[in-house]
Amino acid sequence: MDIKTALFDYLLRLGDDSLILAQRLSAWCGHGPMLEVDLSMSNIGLDLIGQAALFLGYAGEVEGKGRDADKLAFHRDALRFRNCLLVEQPNGDFAQTIARQYVFSTWQRLLFQGLVKSGDPRIAEIAAKALKEIDYHADWSAEWVVRLGDGTAESRDRMIAGFAWMWRFVDELFQVDDVDAAIAKAGIGPSRASLRAGFDAALKKTFDAATLPLMPYPAAVLGGRQGHHSEHLGHLLAEMQFLPRAYPGATW
Repeated sequence: MDIKTALFDYLLRLGDDSLILAQRLSAWCGHGPMLEVDLSMSNIGLDLIGQAALFLGYAGEVEGKGRDADKLAFHRDALRFRNCLLVEQPNGDFAQTIARQYVFSTWQRLLFQGLVKSGDPRIAEIAAKALKEIDYHADWSAEWVVRLGDGTAESRDRMIAGFAWMWRFVDELFQVDDVDAAIAKAGIGPSRASLRAGFDAALKKTFDAATLPLMPYPAAVLGGRQGHHSEHLGHLLAEMQFLPRAYPGATW
């Protein structure tokens, strides 16, 4: 695989992860369990949109076909998206949303700690800015895992159920394919497999504090990086992309 093709796909993966999770979090606006949490989730969503805009904008430049971040966000079909399956999972209740956020942000922090050392100056610059935000996302979600896991019997049960939904999507975060291998070989990003030990250690620390049991992972569900998504993404995109597709070329 040539490095230009690999870089374009890799940038889509980074941008799509953030974009789709931001869309999920935006659905909580006005529906959080308390005002402070409502604002926190909205701000995390805005941080992720900022990341998505930068990575997708760069992807468009690498592709060289005149597509900017908006075109890539709003005018691709589900099969063209390269986000991991985790971020497209439904919000469920608050505990399920926290479980998804914790898994993603814990992994994303490790990834971006590697990306700040990227041999691609543009990626390193974006990662350095985003890492300050991601540190907050990871710490915030970890605090809520502990509060819910070590809270009431109901909050504990809901937290366990939230993670039970997400566990099957964890292994995909560390899957290495031709794109990741080419990116790692070129010194652009870390091997995803190298992040697993740090993720497992962070998970154990949080679960110990939350008095939650660490259960064996179920069989992995894969395919998001290759465009094979769950039915949830299609419904999400139908809502997210409606306006730009209904009024193409409109300006505001």
